[in-house]
Amino acid sequence: MIRIVVADDHPMVRDGLRTLFDAYADTELVAEAGTGREAIRAAVTECPDVLIMDLGMPDVDGFAATAEIGQVAPDVAVLVLTMSDDDRTVFAAMRAGARGYLVKGATKEEIIRAVTSVAAGEAIFGPDVARRVLSYFSAPRPEHEPFPQLTPRERGVLDLLAQGLSNTAIATRLGLSLKTVNNNTSSIFAKLRVAGRSEAIIRAREAGLGHPDPQPPPGSRSF
Repeated sequence: MIRIVVADDHPMVRDGLRTLFDAYADTELVAEAGTGREAIRAAVTECPDVLIMDLGMPDVDGFAATAEIGQVAPDVAVLVLTMSDDDRTVFAAMRAGARGYLVKGATKEEIIRAVTSVAAGEAIFGPDVARRVLSYFSAPRPEHEPFPQLTPRERGVLDLLAQGLSNTAIATRLGLSLKTVNNNTSSIFAKLRVAGRSEAIIRAREAGLGHPDPQPPPGSRSF
């Protein structure tokens, strides 16, 4: 029996997936989440085999929620099921720790196959996504330091942002005041010319930042 949590802010999507998994003898929907924070909590409390994650989640987006689940519940396989399949979104989800990536509109058979695969420890992507993923990771990595316009401290803060840490957790990790971290994040957004936290995280993960430490940092849990 594969235990599943569905995290999506649209009730109709959750209803459709519940109906799908109820129809299969080998799958059990054990919990649903309507926000990123609820998804993180369910990953810890329900210990599912697979957590299906929409990236456009309220309060904590799907990228940050996936990264934090990798820290606080590393045995949970996150399978992204979302609307977008552009390179930036796919690669950012992978850097956050997603083990699979499907676009909404996938058939019932594709969803069941993906759930079964990631539960078994495999990674699964659609054919088009897989080709881009292979091309991306086979390309030479840049030798220069990313974001030269940032100070070393700002780059460190951005790296922790990309790991999914809150400003409070970053302050604890770096031994800084919350005000200093808030000022650093504002400066980062201005220098990168991004609208806010989610866009900065995507940019950082594309540049190779945001690889989580083996152990969760103190104060990083947000559930």
